[in-house]
Amino acid sequence: MSENPTTTRTTDTDSLISANLPLVGHVVREMLARVPAHVRRDELFSAGSEALVAAAHAYDAGRGVPFPAYAAVRVRGALLDELRGQDWASRSVRGKVRKLESARDAFVAEHGRVPSDAELAAALDTDVRTVVSIRDDVQRSFVVSLQSVVSEGPEASEMVIPDERATPEDLIVERERVGYLRDAVEVLPERLRVVVEEYYFNNRPMAEIAERLGVTESRVSQLRAEATALLREGINSQLDPERVSSADKPDGCAARRRASYYAAVAAQGTLRTRLAKTTAQGVPVDMSA
Repeated sequence: MSENPTTTRTTDTDSLISANLPLVGHVVREMLARVPAHVRRDELFSAGSEALVAAAHAYDAGRGVPFPAYAAVRVRGALLDELRGQDWASRSVRGKVRKLESARDAFVAEHGRVPSDAELAAALDTDVRTVVSIRDDVQRSFVVSLQSVVSEGPEASEMVIPDERATPEDLIVERERVGYLRDAVEVLPERLRVVVEEYYFNNRPMAEIAERLGVTESRVSQLRAEATALLREGINSQLDPERVSSADKPDGCAARRRASYYAAVAAQGTLRTRLAKTTAQGVPVDMSA
């Protein structure tokens, strides 16, 4: 019996992802060495893993470029996009952050301990209130949630804290977006859905999820990246079809699976049911109740 080309292609892709997952960790470590200390490793690793999955699906060995080299470029680009998308702070704020971190590092080097806010204020010749304000700006500039999977592209670099003065129309659009996200999660393939719900909704560590599924932590990370990519595509298929990836062959097995998923997202609910997944103020409702 001849081997199914689609099965072979899927196996090759999975092998590329599994074999090169350490590459993501290496690139993330490189990036963390050049960014502020408050940047979260797991967010960068998630973005890098997603890029690795996309690279494996798009890779063409016939071009003569080794996959690790090709993937490294894709992963680094994804990490830079992730950092730009998270950082809304002005240049002046980032300058203050660098001074704050330099003063903290100098204090640690001299005294062997982390300084208090008062000690940092003294080192910077300012007051405690200013130190706290800078730290709050930093934290606000890197708030990332599961809902960010629907934000991608140039506009992501302008992402800010939700404006309390948002118009009713803006609120309805955001509520519908959250509703689509919940619908998209509900119709994910079972393993991907378990990973998303346990990791993002229930805050389970990867080790626990891996034990439940009977796989390794690296495999859970891979599944999370696949789920994130599929969620983004599923939501875009309803809200912004022009941004849906067309890397798969139109008549291929992967393209058919994605089309089936998009159809399932569309059929999962109506505008009324999607809006019902948030309160009138846009706060997500606990759907497990």
